[in-house]
Amino acid sequence: MADKDGLKNADNFMIDVPQAQRDFHVKGCSDYRWGMKTRLSNIFNPISGNTLMLAFDHGYFLGPTSGLERLDITIPTLAPYIDVFMATRGGLNACIDPKLLSDKAIALRCTSGSSILNDDLSHEVVSVNIKEAVRMNADCMAVQVFIGSEGQKSSIDNISKTIDAGNELGIPTMGVVAVGKEMERTTKYFRLATRMIAEFGAQIVKCYYCDDFETVTASCPVPIVIAGGKKLPEAEALSMCYNSLQRGAAGVDMGRNIFQSDAPTAMVQAVRAIVHDKATDKEAFQMYQDIKNS
Repeated sequence: MADKDGLKNADNFMIDVPQAQRDFHVKGCSDYRWGMKTRLSNIFNPISGNTLMLAFDHGYFLGPTSGLERLDITIPTLAPYIDVFMATRGGLNACIDPKLLSDKAIALRCTSGSSILNDDLSHEVVSVNIKEAVRMNADCMAVQVFIGSEGQKSSIDNISKTIDAGNELGIPTMGVVAVGKEMERTTKYFRLATRMIAEFGAQIVKCYYCDDFETVTASCPVPIVIAGGKKLPEAEALSMCYNSLQRGAAGVDMGRNIFQSDAPTAMVQAVRAIVHDKATDKEAFQMYQDIKNS
């Protein structure tokens, strides 16, 4: 192990030099085999290189939340505009018609073990194994990772075992950077957590947007998808989406900023315009208003 004493702060991110893609459109994934690349291509659009995930897995630790009281009613109206369902197996099995999945990918939530009744959410387990992921036709497995928390070691064990199983059968793993109430939300923290998860072998990393976000994406050798986070005013959420892509993100995984919007179907179309059509945040907000008022 490297000696921590005398370590210099990282400051040479060479932001203006993109990582070489070679013969594949997903960052850092050129050397994977056909099955893995097929699933990654289902997630990341080969033309734009980006993805729009719809997160509705909140119930696995929050129970019913505003906008997700009825998955069977809310999600089908948004499905035409998204690329990936980010969900639990129970939510998919019980509430989502398989016909909606004909041209959509699945990011399957594979860890759980805590709830809002717990003070510490970091003690999760792998609750969905690789065989179930295959049965669910998952395009990637999502695992929460608690860097710097009491449960750090067990969550690293969770993602490491999931990556091993996924690599064996050609299913990518998405490491989700967890940010609990006692955890940092600094640029330095996100650089640490995303780089660690990538070096464990995850093919995708999900984290929050932050200041100097370009240093986070530059130092992470696989694609970063940003989490939508708490509900923001629509214009602010669209600016966060636009700015994250301008600074190197490969997509967004939005939940509350879409399904808790005053006009969810208008909002999801505006987000999609940024992710895939190179719309600016101002253009997307105008689009949101036009659709909402039509």
